[in-house]
Amino acid sequence: MTTTPPSGLRLAEITPDNIDAALGIEVRPDQAHLVAPVAKSLAEAYVHGETAWPRLILDGDRPVGFLMAFLDIDWDGAGNEVRSGLWRLNVAATEQARGCGRFAVESVAAEIRRRGGRRLTVTYHPGPTGPEAFYRKLGFRVTGETSGDQTVAELDLA
Repeated sequence: MTTTPPSGLRLAEITPDNIDAALGIEVRPDQAHLVAPVAKSLAEAYVHGETAWPRLILDGDRPVGFLMAFLDIDWDGAGNEVRSGLWRLNVAATEQARGCGRFAVESVAAEIRRRGGRRLTVTYHPGPTGPEAFYRKLGFRVTGETSGDQTVAELDLA
């Protein structure tokens, strides 16, 4: 089944006017162990400053999800490799399977391309309830790396 994203999808920066809407985004209960809540992501965005790119996903004016990208980070901690990618994706439980996740990935890919990047990295918890099938469907390939207890996958943007 192919889903077409709602035509009114757009990203918004997190502001004092929409922070409560962002904080209200909750995934399905069976997914809560797979992705940090928006509040943790916003705290991490504050700490990581310029490398974090948090955005509220709106369908018109209705909040439907939250994403946070990481941009140009020192991947190995030694300055040998810089990567950008999708750090968090929280699609509201009632909004899933409507194309919001695809829109989020495409939006992050567009931002990375705009900044001159050629690949999008994502990490996720492996397992039967994890998002691996979603990412594979979008063209991501598993790299064989791990980041903590998470699988690393990449999408070529060239």
